[in-house]
Amino acid sequence: MAAYMVVRADIKDPERYKDYTAKTPALIEKHGGRFLVRGGSVETLEGREENRRVVIVEFESVEKARVFYQSPEYQELVKISSEAGDRELILVDGFAG
Repeated sequence: MAAYMVVRADIKDPERYKDYTAKTPALIEKHGGRFLVRGGSVETLEGREENRRVVIVEFESVEKARVFYQSPEYQELVKISSEAGDRELILVDGFAG
């Protein structure tokens, strides 16, 4: 069953963040993931106003998403992302019906 990594990021240093975004697509693809949402405009329809960058990545399974996240290559990129701003990252199991 598919799993979704949802990221909400408040980017403080866009130049540093470019170092992160330049390397993540190939690594995500290497782990079988694909971007469903990568930035773009955000419109709040209900609840607290959202103005952070939103990214959604689909993986084949929760296990594959975890392998991606825990990989040494991605953990190096996490350091860069942390230097560029603050973010929340959650992993959501896909709908089973």
